[in-house]
Amino acid sequence: MKLPEAAGLFLAFLARLITGAQGHWYGCPPKAEQRIYFANHQSHFDWVLIWAALPSDLRSITRPIAARDYWTSSKLKHWITREIFNAVYVSRQRIDDQDPLEPLVEALSHGDSLVIFPEGTRGNKGDPMPFKSGLYHLAEQFPNVQLVPAWIDNVQRVMPKGEVVPVPILCSVTFGAPIQLERGEDKRIFLARARDAVLALRSIR
Repeated sequence: MKLPEAAGLFLAFLARLITGAQGHWYGCPPKAEQRIYFANHQSHFDWVLIWAALPSDLRSITRPIAARDYWTSSKLKHWITREIFNAVYVSRQRIDDQDPLEPLVEALSHGDSLVIFPEGTRGNKGDPMPFKSGLYHLAEQFPNVQLVPAWIDNVQRVMPKGEVVPVPILCSVTFGAPIQLERGEDKRIFLARARDAVLALRSIR
């Protein structure tokens, strides 16, 4: 077993030990097909929790989106996100004329699944902030990729903003029924509908 694989198994075990990392599936099974998982965002621990909640055969084909400036700021964070999670790095600030969605489009073109947070930044409130347009543009370019909403519960208490040491608290990820972009659907309507699909999962236990 190679070091990244062994480290990945250890991190999955650690995430489950700290949080329980329970995955609840409503409306779709945990199936190995290309998907975009989109969820609320309140902690740097969010995508680790989703990754740990996925069955092992889905982890290898599912890549989280990671902010390049934060997750490459140290050799350790860069190694973990690159070698263990196979993260897709994105720049939070536009560089020249580069399309910020280009790395995501490339990953989807190669058949990867993605974990994204359409709010674009972490929030402190219970309700997600309005979704940015990235999810809409990806849905438009990849109509055959399933869009699966997810609600992450309690993770903001595990790794609050500004903290670096996780606190053991039971967490869960609830996956909902896939949605899709309807023909001719307005961007604002779609993004509001996608946000509502995430929020609707909050009341499911």
